[in-house]
Amino acid sequence: MTSWLLLAEAGVPEGGLFDLDATLPLMAIQVVFLTFILNAIFFRPIGRTVEERENYVASSRADAKQKLAQVERLEANLTEQLRGARKQSQTVIAEAEEEVNRLYQEALRMAQAEANNIRESSRREIEIQKAAAIKSLQGDVDRLSNLIVDRLLASR
Repeated sequence: MTSWLLLAEAGVPEGGLFDLDATLPLMAIQVVFLTFILNAIFFRPIGRTVEERENYVASSRADAKQKLAQVERLEANLTEQLRGARKQSQTVIAEAEEEVNRLYQEALRMAQAEANNIRESSRREIEIQKAAAIKSLQGDVDRLSNLIVDRLLASR
């Protein structure tokens, strides 16, 4: 058996870079077969996964753009509502200030009217008391005058 190996080695000439014998087509068939197997087992699933991820990224971007547009619309709407609320609050504040001013003026007018009424009432009461005092004094003066006249006449 060793002789056959020696003969096989002796009969094969030393080749150059490539030996064109039966191994070359066998290697080519193996490469093609391996390519089909790798394509079926590895490249197609990875390709599908990459495609799914690309689709997911594209749909995520579309959703993000849509949500961003919605957020911008909501922001504009809320900004407009805030402006309206500020205007309304300023209007309410101005109306409240006017109402307070009106109530103050009315209370001041009523207080002045009441003070005038009290002053007038006090003046009338003083006049009445003055008239009563004058009348009382007049009566006392008349009585004292009569008493003085009676005493003067009696002493004479």
